[in-house]
Amino acid sequence: MRTEKPKLLAGGNPQIPKGYGDAPIEAYLSAVPGWKQQVCKALDRIICETVPGVEKAVKWNTPLYGMEKDVYFTGYHCMKAYVKVSFFKGALLDPPPPETSKVENVRYFHIREDDPIDEAQLADWMKQASKLPGEKM
Repeated sequence: MRTEKPKLLAGGNPQIPKGYGDAPIEAYLSAVPGWKQQVCKALDRIICETVPGVEKAVKWNTPLYGMEKDVYFTGYHCMKAYVKVSFFKGALLDPPPPETSKVENVRYFHIREDDPIDEAQLADWMKQASKLPGEKM
């Protein structure tokens, strides 16, 4: 049986079918190209270690994490020059992630190729975000 590699969309973001649980996340992580794969795998590990019982899904070619099905507190997406980490209630985090959004309360954190990954800060944000009401998607 031959399986096709996922198509890479703009910025190298893999096109992964919608799905719930570990399998679609693993498919996404396996398909991410270059340095972004290490970043995305680190994000998945940090979230899973920090938030026991986290629910996972891939929707709109984006890994999403929440405390209940279809209600998410974070996700990430490969862009051309960085991996964009979205916090759907990020304005309520202390300190809030630095990148703002046109959507109320949404904040982003961008990780570029040569950026060191501040695992302690990301874990703190994930822990805080997981305790807030998520966004239904």
